Amino acid sequence: MKLSITDQEKKLFNMIRDAAKGSGEEVFVIGGFVRDRLLGIPCQDIDFVTTGDGPSLAEKVNAALGNPESDLSIFKTFGTALIRYKDWDLEFVGARKESYSADSRKPSVTKGSLKDDQLRRDFTINALAFAINDEGDSTIIDPFHGLEDLKLKRIVTPLDPEKTFSDDPLRMMRAIRFACQLDDFFIDSTTLSAITQMHERIQIVSMERITYELN
Repeated sequence: MKLSITDQEKKLFNMIRDAAKGSGEEVFVIGGFVRDRLLGIPCQDIDFVTTGDGPSLAEKVNAALGNPESDLSIFKTFGTALIRYKDWDLEFVGARKESYSADSRKPSVTKGSLKDDQLRRDFTINALAFAINDEGDSTIIDPFHGLEDLKLKRIVTPLDPEKTFSDDPLRMMRAIRFACQLDDFFIDSTTLSAITQMHERIQIVSMERITYELN
């Protein structure tokens, strides 16, 4: 599978790389953008993971883009930031580890590595990443065999599915949504079995989030 990036996207990535240079942090594109580009699907939502501070990098990027401050939203509680630029939604987060209590899908967050951040993702096909660097190399970083799952059109969790779904039960609905949205994709049998066994965990998810997934 070949990752296809437009000239506009390259220009954007180079600008973000330059904004990060001063602090010596690494920046990676991760998640749905990588998955969709490999599948040949257009994607306007781009998630960036940095080894530094996500909101701080977002502020630098927003300034470099010449964007008004009103187009930058910072969510201090979660350590994330969102920039609305042209047709893109650009989300920035620092690489992190997450831990969950049994009665909430809101995690406790600590600083982590890129691999830690990939490990907290819902499915292997959403844990794919590539670095934004001077070489312009977009080699896929794939510690959980997401490229193979993408070829097989298989939806499977990077961790034991019971752990993944216990941490955030909304991921059970996301598995079903992806199976419906992506042509010919199927849910891995072990993952599907865990959804069947753990369906009552969905009760801790707000109706607003459930409605969003259904829509």
